[in-house]
Parts: sequence; C-alpha cells; structure tokens
Amino acid sequence: MTTTMNPKVDFFFNKADKWQAEFDKLRMIALDCGLVEELKWGCPCYILPTSEPFGKASRSSQKSNNVVLIHGFKEYCAFLFFKGVLMHDPAGLLIQQTENVQSARQIRFTSVDEINSREPMLKDYIREAIKVEKAGLKVELKKVSQYSVPNELQHKFNAIPQFETAFNALTPGRQRAYLLHFSQPKQSTTRQSRIEKAMPNIFSGKGLND
Repeated sequence: MTTTMNPKVDFFFNKADKWQAEFDKLRMIALDCGLVEELKWGCPCYILPTSEPFGKASRSSQKSNNVVLIHGFKEYCAFLFFKGVLMHDPAGLLIQQTENVQSARQIRFTSVDEINSREPMLKDYIREAIKVEKAGLKVELKKVSQYSVPNELQHKFNAIPQFETAFNALTPGRQRAYLLHFSQPKQSTTRQSRIEKAMPNIFSGKGLND
C-alpha cells in the first residue's frame, strides 16, 4: 500500500542541493511501505499510520510511532531506523552512527543506483522496523548512573551544590544529553566552556536543545 506525500515535507526535497535524486527515491520506498510522512527535526520522518490527517496526531502518539527517517550528510545520505538495534540485520547493513547512539541505526547510500539495486531489501528492512514498532518493543537505554561525569562537571557540582541539585532534577534523557555534550571535547577548557554556557538552562530545568 502506497501512502500519500505530505506537502509540508516537500520543501526538504525541493531545497536539497545534494542527494536530491537519492532523497526522492528513499521517499518513494518509505511511502510504498504504507508509512505516513511527517516533518520532524527538519527531516522527513515516516511513522505508523493513524486515523488522523497530517499534523493532527498527538505528539505522544507520533513520538512512539516513529519508524524511519531520511537524512543526509556530506559523505552519504541514509535511512535512520529509530529502533534499529532491535532489528534483524541479515545483510549486515545497519550502522551505529557514533558509539554513543544506543537505539538508532543507519543504512547509508552514496548513489541512487545503490538504492535502486537494494530496493526490495530496503523494503524488507522497513517492514522489519514496522514489526518492531507494532510489537511495542523498547530499547533498554543505559542509566544515567552508567555514564561517566567529566571532572570539570564534578568540580562545578562541588563548588555549587545547587547546580548539582538542578542537574539531578532534570529528566534522565536531558541528563544523558548533557553528559555526552560535556564529555565530547578533548580539551578541558572546552569542556569547562560548555558547562558554563549550559548552566542557565540547567538551572531553568531545560534540556540541551530546548
């Protein structure tokens, strides 16, 4: 069953100055699998069908029904499967984007010919992702306590106990995002700068991208 293109998403495909042919083909493959097209995080996102028209499904429903997303980078474009870590991967195509990505997995492409040659297989992967979502399977994420706390952050906690209290009051997802963000730079001065910059948001109970 092929579903309908969402006109709200057209701008993504129209503005693409790279991977346009690849994006168009990936769009057709996702729609051919009966998924509903939405715009999330500035990218085409394909979700399980609901009874609601475009943009009317509840936020919580849309979040729980995400199946696959299309995105592009300088070196490649990709399908990103939100629960790819739970999927069977018979062809060994699924890639962990970075070591800190726990749930999502990519299938990467560098040409439209590559996508065309894999179309039946890609549809099988999407159907597998749909099964995972319909089954209600959940990814067991690392607990916040399993993440290392950068020395610079611990020193700030020691100096300002209220800051540690504010950080611990954040949701686990927001805490994880901050810990990864603070830990990434190699230079201590950069880590300190990131922490200082984030402090007002943390005191306000906001996440990294809020």
